[in-house]
Amino acid sequence: MAGLTASSSPSSLRILDVVCNQTGLHHCTVSNCSDMDKVPRQNACTGPQEVFVQIKTSMGQDGPVPVMNVAWDLKADASIYRIHGTEIKVTEENTNHSVCVQFHYSVGDLLNPSHKRWTFSLDVLVKPKHTYTTVVLNLPEPQKGHYRMTNRTTIPGCEDQRIKKAQLCQENGSLWDPRITVFTEKENLILVEFYSSEFSERYRVFIQSGSLNDSQWVFKENRTLLNVTLWRGFSQLSQCEMLITIQPFFICCKNNCESARKTVKLSQSYIFASCSSTTGSKFIEICLVLLLIFVGFLVYFLQKAFRRGPPTTSPSADQQQPEVVQVQERKRVLVIYSLDHLLYKNIVLKLASFLAAKCGTDVVLDMLDSTRLGVLGSIQWLEWHKEQIERSSDKILILCSRGVKAKWRAMCGGKQVFLREDALSPIGDTLTPSLTLLVPYFIRSASFEKYIVAYFDDIFSEEDIPLPFKITVRYKLMKQFEEVFFRILNTEKHEPGRVKQIDGLSEDTYHECPSGRALKDAIEAFHEYQLEHPHWFQEELLECPELEDEEATAASDEKQIMTITDHLTYSVLNSVQIISDMEIQDCAVTCLGQSLAPWPKFVAFLLDWRSLIRMRILKRVSQLFLRREGKTFYSTMWTKEFLFKVHPSVSQAVAQNKPVVALESTIITHGMPYPHNLSTAKEVEAIVRDEGATPATVGVIEGEICVGLSSEELEHLARFKSPLKVSRRDLPYVISK
Repeated sequence: MAGLTASSSPSSLRILDVVCNQTGLHHCTVSNCSDMDKVPRQNACTGPQEVFVQIKTSMGQDGPVPVMNVAWDLKADASIYRIHGTEIKVTEENTNHSVCVQFHYSVGDLLNPSHKRWTFSLDVLVKPKHTYTTVVLNLPEPQKGHYRMTNRTTIPGCEDQRIKKAQLCQENGSLWDPRITVFTEKENLILVEFYSSEFSERYRVFIQSGSLNDSQWVFKENRTLLNVTLWRGFSQLSQCEMLITIQPFFICCKNNCESARKTVKLSQSYIFASCSSTTGSKFIEICLVLLLIFVGFLVYFLQKAFRRGPPTTSPSADQQQPEVVQVQERKRVLVIYSLDHLLYKNIVLKLASFLAAKCGTDVVLDMLDSTRLGVLGSIQWLEWHKEQIERSSDKILILCSRGVKAKWRAMCGGKQVFLREDALSPIGDTLTPSLTLLVPYFIRSASFEKYIVAYFDDIFSEEDIPLPFKITVRYKLMKQFEEVFFRILNTEKHEPGRVKQIDGLSEDTYHECPSGRALKDAIEAFHEYQLEHPHWFQEELLECPELEDEEATAASDEKQIMTITDHLTYSVLNSVQIISDMEIQDCAVTCLGQSLAPWPKFVAFLLDWRSLIRMRILKRVSQLFLRREGKTFYSTMWTKEFLFKVHPSVSQAVAQNKPVVALESTIITHGMPYPHNLSTAKEVEAIVRDEGATPATVGVIEGEICVGLSSEELEHLARFKSPLKVSRRDLPYVISK
């Protein structure tokens, strides 16, 4: 590491170690920072995937030192082939000293030989209780904008276990254990013994008892155990206990070092007379004060009783005892959750079983209603249940978890989240459309009664609750499950003069029934899994290649359902013809329609759902059906401007074979408030035009799929109060509205 120095000399900030040379990495070298030319955005590389900071103790030239380990990995995308290196700059905020190094290398593959992201790291010598800012960027940088990642880290004090053994901390007394011992029964002396430290040569010992104080200096002189005599009698003591304080003087902290203290109770055989006399006088004073207070209260209550007349009887003790209530009415609750993990999915199912079996509650859960959800689509399914609940006293239970927090951040413009269980589930991710539909209503105070926010505190924490849900009461399951159930019953647990309870729902008794036992076992299983796999959530996150692999598993079903798509493709003769007796392998599908309205309401299906190979096959059928061209009434209308509204600039660009860039409209409707969303959308379209392409912002307005939006349409979306976030499966429902 010769030649790597800080930008300002007297600072202790310096590089200790770097990890550069790796198998498969071409010509990796490290040097001090130098200016490098910036390139156009299309020739630049993206920034690092993530920056990790870890505080630890490492061995330096002068012994163990506190170190900040900075590690980062590269994004596995096509821009990795344009990377020439990485620049990292660490700045100490207290002094503005900094150190900057550049890694020079090139890579030939997206991933390293272990099929993981390329990872680099370096160790920086730091000081306790100082704050450091780390900036990491890949080279070359773009001329416009940047892809830098910044991290701000405050180093803990020497009491932290991670740096407690560093040489600097030891010189501040981090490992000093004086083990103070006081002797008061030998020759009527007070003898204080304590162990010295390697890094302090002198100590000052204080003794305090009431208003009396005394102190003496003690010098180490190559001794390990030191002792000092402070008193030769007890006659001057004003209290029966004393405080021993030992002030060390370490190399670094000097006069500001932390002292060691110990309180000692003196033996009564030596100081009985002094203590008893002092205690006796104080006891008399306390008794007189208490007597005066008692007389004052007695006079007050007598006057109050005389003015108000005869006293009323207080409620009996029996009325204050918890009152056991019976559930009279069967309630319904809609459960909203995220498929974070297979074990968490099991917990949600066990909770639904417990609510149904033990509590007599009708549970609305997407996993238990997949048939209707697959036919209606997630938004229409959620909206229908939401309307049913709003017209009644039923509730919506929101189970917060790591996935809920991550998906909420993605909705607010953060990194997109793809969970493994969502990819494997035939119904996909239902949480995101749920949040899109419910959050605008949730933030209204009048809606607080309908929504219950809870989380399993054994496996998640309050940090996993999205910000909008923190404005109401958050319940811990299963510690506060009884309170949650009283909310579902639409009644209060605590009322004037009485407290209600329901047998078998407390934290200590809910697992006594079979469904409660199963729920507790599921929670404990997931908790143990989290202890064994601390990074379990990151392992559940899918990158784009992994997501494609998960979806590709459905390709094996294509041959089995090709017959289905062929029948569906040629079955529609016109908008009023009756289709009958269609045989699709083992599933009988009868298409009924007579004088029905135009597409998409002219066909009604009666499906024997159990005959299909789960819902994934039906999902695949619709995908293949949409890809067939020119053979159905549906594809004819789709290719015409019946559902699509294409902007003239986009049509012209396509006709002239010029590049067109599709832009999503979610950032306009859900990413930013007005007018920032409108200005951002226009700025992005301007960047696309500057690069020689035609922007095509896509959105659904008044039932039409608009490809390319005018200025008026952009402003309409930016100002719209309650937009929907639409995926492919929600298009039929949204267009019909």
